[in-house]
Amino acid sequence: MKKHLPISIILAVSLLIGILTLGDYGDSWDDLSLRKYAAKSLEAYGTWFTRGEAQITTKDLGSYGPSYVMAVALISQDNPDIRHLLYFATFLAGVWAFYMLSLRWLSQPAALGATLLYLTQPLLWGHAFFNPKDTPFLSFFLLSIHFGFKLFDKEPQPIQNTDRKAALLAALWLVSVFSLFLLTDTFHSAIVNMVHAAQAGETNIISLAASDIQTAAPEIYIQKYFILFLRARAAFFLLSSFYFLFSTRIIRHSSFIIPALILGFTSSLRILGPFAGLIVAYYALRTKGRQALPALTAYAIVAVITMYLTWPYLWPDPLGNFIDSLKTMSLYPWTGHVLFNGSEYTSTSLPYTYLPMLFGIQLTEPVWVLTLFGVVVAGFSLREKRNLIELTVLWFILPVAGFIILRSALYDNFRQVLFILPPIFWMAGVAIEKIKRPVLQFALIAIIILPGIVDGIRLHPYEYIYYNRFIGGVDGAQGRFELDYWGASYREAAEYVNSIAPANAVVWIEGPSHLFELYAREDLKLFSDHEIERADHYDFVIALVRNNMDQRSYPDAEIIHRIVRGNAVLTVIKKP
Repeated sequence: MKKHLPISIILAVSLLIGILTLGDYGDSWDDLSLRKYAAKSLEAYGTWFTRGEAQITTKDLGSYGPSYVMAVALISQDNPDIRHLLYFATFLAGVWAFYMLSLRWLSQPAALGATLLYLTQPLLWGHAFFNPKDTPFLSFFLLSIHFGFKLFDKEPQPIQNTDRKAALLAALWLVSVFSLFLLTDTFHSAIVNMVHAAQAGETNIISLAASDIQTAAPEIYIQKYFILFLRARAAFFLLSSFYFLFSTRIIRHSSFIIPALILGFTSSLRILGPFAGLIVAYYALRTKGRQALPALTAYAIVAVITMYLTWPYLWPDPLGNFIDSLKTMSLYPWTGHVLFNGSEYTSTSLPYTYLPMLFGIQLTEPVWVLTLFGVVVAGFSLREKRNLIELTVLWFILPVAGFIILRSALYDNFRQVLFILPPIFWMAGVAIEKIKRPVLQFALIAIIILPGIVDGIRLHPYEYIYYNRFIGGVDGAQGRFELDYWGASYREAAEYVNSIAPANAVVWIEGPSHLFELYAREDLKLFSDHEIERADHYDFVIALVRNNMDQRSYPDAEIIHRIVRGNAVLTVIKKP
């Protein structure tokens, strides 16, 4: 217990700071669309078994996994501050998993130093409060790896003759159950064909069971028999799973269930979630060899089932929709432009320097100095640090190379790939560990976390726009790189207008108007591009600096207020 007291104190203090500053953070641009997607996904749990419908398409963001946003929607009940608290608590859960993983390769002081360096990154701290996708995925990715590694730390049970029965039952169960689920669309098509054939006068099971088939609308019987199939399938799945678990005594070795549930939830959060499972599988096979295969199989099965159950978009055609999601997300059709080093690019034609440069200027200055030194130290301690080096290659270097070579669609800097950052900080921890004297170690840790803390306070509550001193901070980034790309400053803009606007004032909002509306006074009359109706005159105009909205919207109007950090302007408020 005493061993984990320092990290417990760090997390408790962080949570307290988060609670005290919660009301300062606005929403993100994508939050509304994801909340709508969560509502549709939750609705599908009712319509699937009553009407055989899960009315979710790619336009509804079906290709995104909904597990996390559904959970947040159920708990927060549409309260923005509760949502932000849940996002931040999830981030801290990831920090805990980061620390627990650190202890595998680092001494406790070095693990604490690496964790504090990770925790105090303004980029991560800022995203932690209002990012509904990327920081939650980062945290659940870490949790998946931690619990997955822990599962395979145990000595595997030797394979015995009685396990052959279990293997045979498992194979039969897998074939029967997965066929019923993977071929959902095929079964639906078969029902459609049989209903239409029965209506045409052919004799089949439908015509024998439904006496009025030739007079009733075919949709009625298609829906009726498809729902019957879904319910029968669910009953078969539950009964066969119960029999399989107890007849093979696999329930006695149920330590894989929690890690598998977390991996399945992570995979339903984002399509790249199974990558965490691959890292766990590599670790298991690397350390346990073939003895890990039975547990790996059970781990994968439960994870896949969890992913399916928490992703309603997959239900009508599990395999087909999963493959479509994989294609859609790997070639994401984002149509905007990316501001990078003073030039604009499409999201799939970025220069090869995009990720390396942003990594270099959006993490605090000590990170890369320590990481590079840590790589050198690890190289000279190959036997001791081999596992960490392999993990860094698998988790960070190969994905970065893949994103660059394949020209993956990236925008809003690199928020989509935050999940590959942890190995950087563990390598920084190797450098911290090299210093043996506790006093010097403590002093180094205090020095390396100072830039993140100081700049985080200075940028609050827009820590996520952080750039380090290598390019002159946010002042040097303005006009060259993205700043408030998610419109978080619209909360502060709304609060300012609330404080000065006369009753029933008319306001024009450029860009993400929903971010302003969420915090605006009820009497204000709000207009934006999202409505056809226009007012004759506007008392105030709100415009983000992103994409030069401030220059396009009422360019001659007087600017009465600017939301700034340093000299970098995020949002302007005008009076026409």
